[in-house]
Amino acid sequence: MKEVTRINHVGLRVRSLDVARAFYEKLGFEFIVGPIGPEPVAVVEHPSGVNINFILNASPDASEKNILSDVEEKHTGFTHIALEITDRESVKNHLADNDIPITETVDLPDGTHFFFVRDPDGNVIEFHEPAK
Repeated sequence: MKEVTRINHVGLRVRSLDVARAFYEKLGFEFIVGPIGPEPVAVVEHPSGVNINFILNASPDASEKNILSDVEEKHTGFTHIALEITDRESVKNHLADNDIPITETVDLPDGTHFFFVRDPDGNVIEFHEPAK
């Protein structure tokens, strides 16, 4: 379908706006608005144009496990968001400076590098540096 031009936003269900906002601001996202709407939703956006909508209706008592990544039985659904980066060492240093642990690192033979972190709700974020 040629009418689709790009991803407009990613929706992430979170338990707490304050906790999610603080985490994503460490990654350079800026708070735009919220809570708004019937769900309700809050919006953050990175200067690169990546927009995330926090869906603010997760149960505070929900399991700490991410059903798409942390259980043996594999469920269908979106498993992560991948943010493309230009300098993996700089990003790794920034994450370390902000006490955000890297959960997995992958270096492919073609020179592609990527690594993963988890937000406070267990959502997976990939930092992806393409081969040069």
